[in-house]
Amino acid sequence: MLRVISANLRLGRADADAFAAWVRHEGADVVAVQELGPRQAEALAAVLPHGKLEPTADGLGMGVALLRPGDVGRLALPHRDARVARLCPDDWPELAAPVAIVNVHLAAPHTRVPRSWLDRRGQVKGLEAYLAASAGPRALLGDFNATPAWPAYRRLAALFDDAARVVAERHGRAPAPTWGPHPRAPRLLRIDHVLVDALDVSDFRVVALAGSDHSAVVVDLAV
Repeated sequence: MLRVISANLRLGRADADAFAAWVRHEGADVVAVQELGPRQAEALAAVLPHGKLEPTADGLGMGVALLRPGDVGRLALPHRDARVARLCPDDWPELAAPVAIVNVHLAAPHTRVPRSWLDRRGQVKGLEAYLAASAGPRALLGDFNATPAWPAYRRLAALFDDAARVVAERHGRAPAPTWGPHPRAPRLLRIDHVLVDALDVSDFRVVALAGSDHSAVVVDLAV
């Protein structure tokens, strides 16, 4: 089993120590982060020492932290690159085949209009081209800034299984929302997603993060 977390850290404002302690408690293997600041990167790297974290002073960094070695590179996209982590069975013996983890943060549709719409469209097209040219077990996850009703989600989800929906349907319930207008507000929209291809979804959970307007998502996967 591979335990994967995706978390938007609210422009570097989420509680860094609390986040790192929670990641350790969860026993995470892979953590994909968006809106990463320097303090959070330092705390997370102390728990998961491999991978690549790229924080920025304005809290718009990204990265993928790994429990064991793996290659992490960039997938060039408009506005904001995706990060791609490649995990191989030599370093991850629980895997029967190599697995790719693609961390994305799509441009928010309500800022810099119309530029943000062009950026989103370019990001989705770039991801579609990458996914069409690759194969094998993989997960596409992160902050899509899109609910399941939005075209960006629908275009990407057409290629994958939505891990949240798989588990929700298994238990006869609706997938939980992940975002609210501020950290203490109720979660209203589901915009953080994990889409999987050729991976079995054992469990999926949404967990509140101290200091963030997004909840983290935790998914257990197997090849």
